[in-house]
Formats: sequence, C-alpha cells, structure tokens
Amino acid sequence: MQDNSLKLGSNEMELVDFRIMKQEDDGIYEGIYGINVSKVREIIRIPELTELPGTPEYIEGIFDLREVVIPVVNLAKWMGIKAPEGIEQSSRVIITEFNNVLIGFVVDEAKRIRRISWSDIEPASYMSGGESIDSNKITGVTKVENDNVLLVLDLESVVQDLGLYKPDLNSLPDEIESFSGVALVLDDSATARRIIKESLEKMGFKVVEAVDGQEGLEKLDEIYETYGEYISDNLKIIISDVEMPRMDGFHFAANVKEDRRFADIPIVFNSSISDHFSENRGIKAGGEAYLVKFESSYFYSEIARVVHEHMKPGV
Repeated sequence: MQDNSLKLGSNEMELVDFRIMKQEDDGIYEGIYGINVSKVREIIRIPELTELPGTPEYIEGIFDLREVVIPVVNLAKWMGIKAPEGIEQSSRVIITEFNNVLIGFVVDEAKRIRRISWSDIEPASYMSGGESIDSNKITGVTKVENDNVLLVLDLESVVQDLGLYKPDLNSLPDEIESFSGVALVLDDSATARRIIKESLEKMGFKVVEAVDGQEGLEKLDEIYETYGEYISDNLKIIISDVEMPRMDGFHFAANVKEDRRFADIPIVFNSSISDHFSENRGIKAGGEAYLVKFESSYFYSEIARVVHEHMKPGV
C-alpha cells in the first residue's frame, strides 16, 4: 500500500483520503479524513461480521482475515457523527496496523492517496469553533482543493478506547538505574507525552516537552541558551514521535544532526507506526533506536542503553 519513495527528511507524508457522510439539520455533507499510508495494510469491502455482545456501539464486530481475528470499528459512530438515512452507502473497511495492533475501520468511501507536507498540517487546536468533531480524536487539519478541510484522525485514541493497550506506568524492570540530566520529548499527543514524561521522570530525568518538530527545534535553542557548549553533558536524550503537524520526526532529526551544537545528542524515535520501512527511515535519519508505543519494559531498557552509550567518562 505504501510508497517507499518518500525522501528521507523531506517532511512529507502520504495519506489515504477517505470520506464519511454526515447528516446535518440543513442537509447531507461529506467529511474528508486521512490516515497515514504507513498504517494501512489494505482496503476491502465490508465483510460478514460476528457481533460481540457487551461491546461499545461503535464496534461493529470481528472477522477472520487470513487466520487473524480483526475487530472492526465504525468511525462515524466513534466520532459521534449522525449517519444519513435513506441513502445507499458504499462502505469499505480500511485494515490498519499500528502499535502492533491490527484493526479495521468502516468508512463510506476510500478516495485516493495524497502526498502532503507536514508543514501544511496544523495542529488540532487550530480547528474552528464550529467543527463538531472532538479535537481529541484528530491530530491535525489541512486544506485541500476547493478550500475543503481534511482531518487527520488520531487512531491511537480508538485503540485506547478499546483498551487494546494500557501502558502500565508502574511496571518497571526489577532493577532500574537512576539517571540525571534533561530529556527532550516531542509528541503531538498529550496522552503520549504524559506517559513518556512519567516514565522518564521515574528514571530520574528532567523532562522538557514539545508538541512537534518545529517546537522541538525551538526548545533545543532554549536548552542551548541554558547550557551552552556543555549541552551534551546535560541534555542526555531526545525522544521523538514520527507523525507530527508542521514538522515530522524524521525532518526534525535531520535538522538536529546538521546542527553541530546538537549533532552528538542521541535521538530515539517512539512511534505508533510499526512497519520496518519506518524503522529503517528512523535509523537513516540518525536515530539510535526505533520504539513502538507503549512497550514499557523495552522502553526503559532501550533508553538506558542509548544514554549509557553516549555518556562521557566521568559524567
């Protein structure tokens, strides 16, 4: 599904553009939404589903795809969108994989693949007050043709709602080493930043947060103003998401590695995208490791390993 030709550090992404119809008081409207191609396995016609009693209304059921049982979520119901009545809808299921979870999403139509610059995607906080979608369910917005707005969905919120992963912040390895110094965390998800911050603070780090790559570069400048030439003795690690509005993690890393002030500071990518292509891009961008959210014990061990490998003698 994905095009592996995206240039490393280009700050571009590919989105599957899909549509969901919604009933408003004054008529029927077509909502335009997007999912990162890196998270899409395939798009199929809606299969015969087995209903699961006692589950939320937005879970349509489960089905077997090549001996893998996949839950299917109705995105319109999850987002609280009122579906139109009395019209024929051509439903499709987008099969996704992220956070090492397979899940299907019912949509009305899958239109096309769009290549978009992250710099053209604004954070969800830029949504107009009249938008009916909960901003916690999207990560960004961008303009497309005819001045329409495309919403980039935060599918991780669905997985959290379903309880398919529940990071255990109290789950630590039997022996955990205490560190000192600063850790810079970049993630557009407030939930992810909280989880990562609490994990790093348990390890002894002081955490500085940024919501995207652009703000991450600004935070680096501020940290440099504090520590100057001793920044690498104090800023021990940078942990960055990949998908972020304005500037993605790969483009951020490319900027960091080209700046002699920050080039020696290790970067670890921490993303919901769990494909090998993205992992390889992360390493090529200068990352010391590529982690999939939120595997607690593996997170601790990898952060400790990377920090140790970059410690100067006596620090």
